[in-house]
Amino acid sequence: MFNVAICDDEEKQRELVKTMLISLSLKSNIDFQITLFASGEQLVSHYQDVGDTFHILIMDVEMSGMNGIQTAKEIRNMKHLDVQIMFLTSYPEYMVESFDVVTFQYLIKPIQPHIFEEKMIKLCQYFKAMDKKFVLIKSDYEELLLKYDDILWIEVVKSLTIKNKLNVVTKENTHVSKGILSHYADALKDHGFLQIHRSIIINLMHVQKFAGAQVVMLNGTVLPIGRSKVKEVKDAYTKFMIMRIQ
Repeated sequence: MFNVAICDDEEKQRELVKTMLISLSLKSNIDFQITLFASGEQLVSHYQDVGDTFHILIMDVEMSGMNGIQTAKEIRNMKHLDVQIMFLTSYPEYMVESFDVVTFQYLIKPIQPHIFEEKMIKLCQYFKAMDKKFVLIKSDYEELLLKYDDILWIEVVKSLTIKNKLNVVTKENTHVSKGILSHYADALKDHGFLQIHRSIIINLMHVQKFAGAQVVMLNGTVLPIGRSKVKEVKDAYTKFMIMRIQ
């Protein structure tokens, strides 16, 4: 599923783009989760409050208040560099300015549905070519798109109030989520992650060293390795490092 934000100060245009996305979904079996924003300020506020939850932003350039290019600059300045931006406009002269915010596509209104669909399919193919390097973390309060490389480890946390509570630890934050650790272990095993304990998955890229039945992560945190897993974990890490330097 691709999370898409549509940002336009005209309701008619928001609904038009939403309808085209739904039509494309029915034709192609590509699933879209669509969120509508009536202004650039609303979209920036979402990023400030919730974080990076979108794969694709479809934005009108000409909006009252903060225009589309200003909105994109604010989002890029928050270091959200992976989200792909598609601008919609009636004025081609904005095209050069849009390059400053790393724009995937620039479509001139009125939008031709077949051209829109063609560009969206290419954009979805781009994400698939990225080999799914993102994971969507869900909780009661937020949804976050995290890059695999940014995750240090995922751990089970005992909680009396939250069932299947997990901490997803990055360099900057610890994100509280809910889920089954083994599901993450299966989904991430081909991306450099390894379950070292019944309650811990680590990103091998962030390992500093091993110390007996413990692993020291690059940030200095010491994590336990399950008794029966010590040899398996060290062997897996050796293979991982050999693959990286080949």
